[in-house]
Amino acid sequence: MSMISVGIIGFIVMVGLMLVGLPIGAVMLLVGLAGGMMAFGMAFLNSAASVAWGTMSENGLTAIPLFVLLGEFLLRSGMADRMYTVFAVWLGRLPGGLLHTNIGCCALFAATSGSSVATAATIGTVALPSLKRYGYPMPDALGSLAAGGTLGIMIPPSINFIIYGSMTDTSAGKLFIAGIIPGLMLAGLFMVYIFITALMRKEKVKPIDVPREERIRLLRYLIEPVAVFGTVMGSLYLGIATATESAALGLMVAFLLVIVQGKLSWPVLQTCFLSSARTSGMILLIVVGAFVLNLALSLTGIGEAITKYVTSFGLSRVQILMLLIVFYLLLGMFMDTLSMMVATIPLAFPVVTAAGVDPIWFGVFIVLMCELGLITPPVGMNLFVVQGIRPDGGPVADVIKGAIPYAIIMILFAIVLIIAPGIATWLPHLMRG
Repeated sequence: MSMISVGIIGFIVMVGLMLVGLPIGAVMLLVGLAGGMMAFGMAFLNSAASVAWGTMSENGLTAIPLFVLLGEFLLRSGMADRMYTVFAVWLGRLPGGLLHTNIGCCALFAATSGSSVATAATIGTVALPSLKRYGYPMPDALGSLAAGGTLGIMIPPSINFIIYGSMTDTSAGKLFIAGIIPGLMLAGLFMVYIFITALMRKEKVKPIDVPREERIRLLRYLIEPVAVFGTVMGSLYLGIATATESAALGLMVAFLLVIVQGKLSWPVLQTCFLSSARTSGMILLIVVGAFVLNLALSLTGIGEAITKYVTSFGLSRVQILMLLIVFYLLLGMFMDTLSMMVATIPLAFPVVTAAGVDPIWFGVFIVLMCELGLITPPVGMNLFVVQGIRPDGGPVADVIKGAIPYAIIMILFAIVLIIAPGIATWLPHLMRG
């Protein structure tokens, strides 16, 4: 049996185990150990143990629990409610009304959170009562929240970028910077769609009547998220801090915000630390499993064999990437995004780099595909998160109907990204250090 056949069988087994509900980290660890031991016997365990220890000791991965804790602090500081108030009085006057507020608020919260699920859940909890009160159609409201939430893994800081950088030996700092323009452009495209749709439907939206002086006064509530984002990304862009150090700086600012808002208490600290520990433990287990699987692929030569097989067809860079869009679109319908990313990077990354694709650009591309997976049924995580917090308990079909146009926008934007790769690579090339 050829190495390619072994790799395909292993991938199918792995996906099958994931679909029956086994934890992704355990599945990858099991498949990696089984494949390595079949090829090299018990000696593979020694190598796997060294890889696991080295992975958990890697300095770059320290940023994951720091960013998770940062998001927990901001969640408890009440920042989301204040942000939504600001965006509602400014963007709520546009055709499309509070749907613009959903996207804008998600984009700014994403710049401090690093998690799509947390972004969708937090902003959705704040937004849905107002959307229901003002009579917005539920599919439109829920779809904009599910799609806006996906920005949490594109606009930095992003845990997905950290994991991708660790698995491919790519600078997490440059990946963060690379995600800024695509993330903002995607948010802008979502808002353009809302604007055009509102005009076509001739919707009449009653703006929230707030005097100009009050609207200007409310802008002070944006100082908090801008301060966190500026601290993290400013220190990275200027080259004065690594991704881990910038996470620590951002965490300090978030901690001060909790104190200033009078939210600091022992129960809050306990909740934040326990939640961060659970989330970080889950993520790091997945990372260890991915590295062990990657080791098995490298030592057995499966990854190299697949790369040679794909490149033997003589496909161009664009053709390979277009096939990957279809591949990730289908895979995202049945797998959660983190599982999809870590399971496919060991196979896809060597293929695209052999075709001349920039590793930083591919990081943005694969995170965009993860965003797409968050709102594609039947397993789109954001669809169920938003459905779970809706106040009227209607059918999940409403969320799916509302999210489909945004999924189409993401696919079109992926094509634009292929045609104009500078959208993702321009800013990183300007970085210091």
